[in-house]
Amino acid sequence: MMPDPSDAAIDQIVASCNGDLRGALRALLLVNEHLEAELQQFYAALAQDSAPRGKFLH
Repeated sequence: MMPDPSDAAIDQIVASCNGDLRGALRALLLVNEHLEAELQQFYAALAQDSAPRGKFLH
């Protein structure tokens, strides 16, 4: 059976938190919140960029 690449990532995350699973989960939740905020900013910028700019064909 092939090893799952996410297993290595999980091991690395837990190791970076000195084996503290709760700390690893907290860190992942914080990263996820940050990425969600960035995504919302991206969507807002995209919506603003696609808004009509007063250019009309005559």
